[in-house]
Amino acid sequence: MDLSRKIEILAESAKYDVSCSSSGVADNQRTGSVGSTAKAGICHSFTSDGRCVSLLKLLFTNACIFDCHYCINRKSNAIPRATFTPQEVADLTMDFYMRNYIEGLFLSSAIIKNVDYTSELLIKTLKILRHEKGFKGYIHVKAIPGADERLIEELGFLADRMSVNVELPSRESLKLLAPDKDPFALYKPMKQITHKKKELSLVPALKRASSFVPAGQSTQMIIGASPESDHSIVKIAENLYQKYDLKRVYYSAYIPVNQDSLLPAVTTDPPLLREHRLYQADWLLRFYRFSADEILSPEKPNFNLYLDPKANWAVQNYEQFPIDVQTASYERLLRIPGIGPKSAQNILKARKYYKLHLSDLKKLGVVVKRAQYFISCNGAVQAGLIQEPEWIITSLISSKQYDTLKKVNTQSRHEQLSLFDVERFEATKHKEMRYVN
Repeated sequence: MDLSRKIEILAESAKYDVSCSSSGVADNQRTGSVGSTAKAGICHSFTSDGRCVSLLKLLFTNACIFDCHYCINRKSNAIPRATFTPQEVADLTMDFYMRNYIEGLFLSSAIIKNVDYTSELLIKTLKILRHEKGFKGYIHVKAIPGADERLIEELGFLADRMSVNVELPSRESLKLLAPDKDPFALYKPMKQITHKKKELSLVPALKRASSFVPAGQSTQMIIGASPESDHSIVKIAENLYQKYDLKRVYYSAYIPVNQDSLLPAVTTDPPLLREHRLYQADWLLRFYRFSADEILSPEKPNFNLYLDPKANWAVQNYEQFPIDVQTASYERLLRIPGIGPKSAQNILKARKYYKLHLSDLKKLGVVVKRAQYFISCNGAVQAGLIQEPEWIITSLISSKQYDTLKKVNTQSRHEQLSLFDVERFEATKHKEMRYVN
């Protein structure tokens, strides 16, 4: 099989993996003469549905020995199969880099022969890049659950970021839909990476042989293939962040690529709006100091799809408002819809010098149209507002916002940006994921 056909098959097979975002390493201690890991230098593009993806994003192979019900690459599917050689992936990476198409590599793989053999192929690929070609640029690689610990460690010293996909939110769902995978083995590499990084952090930088996963680790969950509630998913993400110090948890709306009685009969478009709400809730966990049980609860386990999680929490806890921006702590300011970390810091700085008025807040970065229902300034509130939760919900969900969110939920996500489609690249490169403060 010629190389162009391999690229066509294996780039297509990699499109459902969304664990690829702008990232980098500020202190690159790797040897080599080619490449950069600067945070602003990792080249990405955007798919038609707004996903951030690396231009060179490949599977090493899609010839998988597993038969996961939800996966397009399951062994029982009659699809074209291909496998790169380590040399081919290394040469492709350098060729694309020298043409200024990419700044980094995202490399994943199906399981060929067994997990250790697959890991050895990935290691060989990265060794060629690092040692033979002198590439010190950004590499994100998938750790293979169940592989020998020695192989996971060796891979970690070669990569900048590693990810271990938990795939499905619960062990019960994984056991049902991915019977070849050991649910307990999935978390073992995460634990190993976490412990190794902590161990090396105690060693003085001058004595370290090289960096180990300097950009951290991440994971991905498929949303909608199994029955878990939004509350369960957010709780799992919170636990992963706390236990394994993950950089990101990614959420991938389920796409029905296989006909299977164990999978939900999806007759509508992929649940992109639900996925978007999960990302917003994830933002609240990481940057707004919310807990999972504050965002959702067992009594109300799923998102209001037409109201962002922060505003939904504020309306449901309206007895805690209004909050006076002149006296509130940083933590309390972060709870106000329309105020983010930057605008909260601006408020703290400004109020040291003068008393704030409602008219000052827009200049400080506050989204006043959202915040006005939840704030006061030195005891004064916006005149004329109806401060009833149901009215506030109606006001926050404007017809324009409703139409926008509906469009997000119905956009097709069955295509990924082609490596060679310049017209689509130009049309989509400026899209970005937006989070509502």
